[in-house]
Amino acid sequence: MGQSSQEGTRGQCLADIDIFVLAGGMGTRIQAVLGDTPKLLAPVGGRTYLAYLLDWLAFFGAKRIVFGLGHGAEAIRAEFEEHPRTNLSIITVVELEPLGTGGAIGFSRDQLRSNPVLVLNGDTFVDADLCEFVAFHRAGGSMGSMLCTQVADGRPYGQVRIDTNGNITEFVEKAGGSAGVATINAGIYLLSAPLLNMIARTHKSSLERDIFPTLKAGALRAFTGAFEFIDIGTPDALARATNTLKHVSSAVSGPVLNDH
Repeated sequence: MGQSSQEGTRGQCLADIDIFVLAGGMGTRIQAVLGDTPKLLAPVGGRTYLAYLLDWLAFFGAKRIVFGLGHGAEAIRAEFEEHPRTNLSIITVVELEPLGTGGAIGFSRDQLRSNPVLVLNGDTFVDADLCEFVAFHRAGGSMGSMLCTQVADGRPYGQVRIDTNGNITEFVEKAGGSAGVATINAGIYLLSAPLLNMIARTHKSSLERDIFPTLKAGALRAFTGAFEFIDIGTPDALARATNTLKHVSSAVSGPVLNDH
């Protein structure tokens, strides 16, 4: 991939949007590499993955970030205390047991105050322009928008089918995906308050499996591009993450950076 679409710009599009980071998983796929270290604190190029993530969100104007934590919550909270971010308001909510992506939203719903809320998986990174994503969502008028990316081989991922109007029409599980170029869910969403309320009421565990596929046509729209995508939840991907995240760090360099 070439230069990031965000390079050389700094927006404030997230200033009035709460961000919810889903980070309550057990990290079993990468436990052999990280041991008890939570994925957010995975070392990448001499820094934690969390440091890159906070820099990236602050670059787009983020002010208030809620972390839904579980495994390793105390270590992550200690990291926030040891290296505070004066430009960010950070709230942590700790699950007593793994609740899944949908359950985590329900558990933390009272902390998510904006409309919409930016929800993202804490173990995936997408080098996309979040201000363009916000503009897309506001113009579309849908209940939710999903950031999607194109990959050369879609078989390891859940795939997304999209109509000519940008509406998501189908979700295809990993086992049913086809080989070759595919559009996949990149794990970043803008969800309206009514949709968040519905998710909280359902008490379902998975956004991807239990909730999104049941929404009516047109409820979810896809913002799609050929974005760099990293799933740091696997050892191979974590090993490859250094170059991408260093590039992003360089692109967003400035007062928001913190080298911890």
